[in-house]
Amino acid sequence: MTSATLQRILAAIFIILGTWCMLLPRMVEQLTIRPEHQVLTPASSVFIACFGAQAVLCGAIIWFSKFTPKTFLVFGLLGSIPFFAFNWYFYFVQPIFTKWMLLDLAGNVGILLVGLIGYRISKREHPLG
Repeated sequence: MTSATLQRILAAIFIILGTWCMLLPRMVEQLTIRPEHQVLTPASSVFIACFGAQAVLCGAIIWFSKFTPKTFLVFGLLGSIPFFAFNWYFYFVQPIFTKWMLLDLAGNVGILLVGLIGYRISKREHPLG
């Protein structure tokens, strides 16, 4: 596997989940937020769709950028660890999320793994970079 392939996988995580939020925000809210916390208004759909649009933008930037080993490492760490805390807090401490939010957790695990593996592969491919 090449670092370019891993970069495309990383981009796909953002593009796929972001597109889901953009196109089906009400479904996302119904599946990922516990019923007692759901708002299900046009405004809540807009917020979820905006979140999705930002994820798609991030995915597009990842797709068309050239990642260095440092980019993989920083993105892998900063693009996952804070979100692990977010998922943990709103699932276990202040239970707002349903088990469907484990998709987000899986995405964050993917981001971390792609970042770490991409760092190692990219270092081998570009020893001076």
